[in-house]
Amino acid sequence: MADSAENLLDRVAAYYSDKVQLHGPTARGVDWKDEEGQNCRFDQLMLVLGDRKRGTIGEIGCGYGALATYMAKRGLQYDYTGCDISADMLAAARTFCKGVDGVTFEHGTSPSSPKDFVVASGIFNVRFDYDDRTWFRFIWDTIDAMAASANRGIAFNFLTSHSDADRKRPDLWYADPGEVLNECVRRFGRRVTLAHDYGMYEFTVRITFPEGRVA
Repeated sequence: MADSAENLLDRVAAYYSDKVQLHGPTARGVDWKDEEGQNCRFDQLMLVLGDRKRGTIGEIGCGYGALATYMAKRGLQYDYTGCDISADMLAAARTFCKGVDGVTFEHGTSPSSPKDFVVASGIFNVRFDYDDRTWFRFIWDTIDAMAASANRGIAFNFLTSHSDADRKRPDLWYADPGEVLNECVRRFGRRVTLAHDYGMYEFTVRITFPEGRVA
């Protein structure tokens, strides 16, 4: 199915607005099964930080801001900027994160200023009825934009193509880990980690950039 990037993002925004209106600021409100799985994904994404306990971070598709509160509870003293294209999500996030220091939210697909790290969780999963070529272009345009906004590294996740065949849904995207790894190395060099071993039907990619790189 051919579609413009603008129309694709409009569909994504409408989908997640419906979810948060139905379920509120919860894991189900961003289309995850539960908070336990959501936090497991955050555990994997945050490994990109290494031993850095403070800095700046941006999140693409921030939903209701769960990552911001996760980081605060774990003593990660980062100035956090959450970006989302759903106005309903942003409204929920500003309420959910009220009182959390160093947290701001922006409407859009990337931070308005460079950050040390940029991450995304789950934003490549719901493909609707788009064909592989259209969704593939959306994915890599987004990852390139993340890299352009990050000085030290990026991290994101995918559902895995190695999921059980009888449990796959036609409206979801299941990525081939080998293809993703090869494409990441081609685009960003060898400092790529792909984790497929944390007990979920998905994988996480973490990419770090050389010291001194300026986004």
